[in-house]
Amino acid sequence: MTEKAIDFAYLSRQTAGDHELERELLVLFAQQCVVHLRAIHGSTDRQVRMDAAHSLKGAARAVGAWQVAEAADRIEEGLAGPEQKASESALDALALAAAEARAVIARSDCAA
Repeated sequence: MTEKAIDFAYLSRQTAGDHELERELLVLFAQQCVVHLRAIHGSTDRQVRMDAAHSLKGAARAVGAWQVAEAADRIEEGLAGPEQKASESALDALALAAAEARAVIARSDCAA
């Protein structure tokens, strides 16, 4: 993936440069990734999976995790579409994007 996992410039604009708030948001996002990924990958209920993908997409957009947001959107669209399923490539893309974002967060000074 060619883009950064977290757009720190965007996050800084969203928080008006409040580094403590940035840390809080990143820690929360890392935790939300785990919860929502479990639901997306583990639930047999399509609506639960769609809701988790939608929530993760919003959380990702809030912190500038664009790759996670895009991948979650693809899953949400797939589950809402005529086939009502998420493709393996979309699931793989989300897992990779979330892992990259969480790795960046873990390496940052908030150590989520």
